[in-house]
Amino acid sequence: MGESSLMHKIHDSSSASSSSSSEDEKRPALARQAATVKAKAKEKAIHYKAEVNRLFGREQPVHKVLGAGKAADIFLWRNKRSSGMVLGAGTMLWFFFERMEYHLITFICHFLIVSLAALFLWSNASVFIHKAPVQVPQVAIPEDCLIHIVKALRFEINRAFLLLREIGTGRDIKKFLTVVGILWLISLVGSCFNFLTLFYLCFLLLFTLPLVYEKNEDQIDALAEKAMIEIKKQYAVLDAKVLSQIPVAGFKKD
Repeated sequence: MGESSLMHKIHDSSSASSSSSSEDEKRPALARQAATVKAKAKEKAIHYKAEVNRLFGREQPVHKVLGAGKAADIFLWRNKRSSGMVLGAGTMLWFFFERMEYHLITFICHFLIVSLAALFLWSNASVFIHKAPVQVPQVAIPEDCLIHIVKALRFEINRAFLLLREIGTGRDIKKFLTVVGILWLISLVGSCFNFLTLFYLCFLLLFTLPLVYEKNEDQIDALAEKAMIEIKKQYAVLDAKVLSQIPVAGFKKD
């Protein structure tokens, strides 16, 4: 009786050890299988991102497109306190000028009057109250910065003139229709809002659109790509039926 129970215990222990060893052998295989699945999923995600055409042909991250500086951090809400302060200040200025009907030139003049009066009175009163006068910093615009801004502005203006010249020659109907459509949309928006409100709406969009796009860039790029394909199809139909029948003026080289 004792020998049979002893043999039974030995058999149980051997079976338990064999089952544990088989489980130990299965664990590396399961780990390798899980790693393979993760690698395939990662490769699929990278392949999907490579296939998607970025909006406006973008090849860099949104933060770098916006300059990768403090302005980009503010627009993308990397520093929520700074972004909230700038957005709040812009909203207060818009409310001040638009709703309270306070004019910009009047505001600038009143602000300068109050500032100059305070500095003038403090500078003269500091002699009697034995306080140090206010050190007004000397402000000067750097020449290099101004030249860079003027050059960039000149380049963009020349591009606009070149585009208008190409449209005026009657060679490119696609550009003509695109510019006319954009100007028509701007005129519709301008008829609904005044310049200050329109500027404030653009200001709000700077704080919302880049952030939304950065968080959902894959989905937005995929939808934009589908929309562009559909627009090109519709334009091809329009070009074949209508635009190709319109005579285009020739262009003579000087």
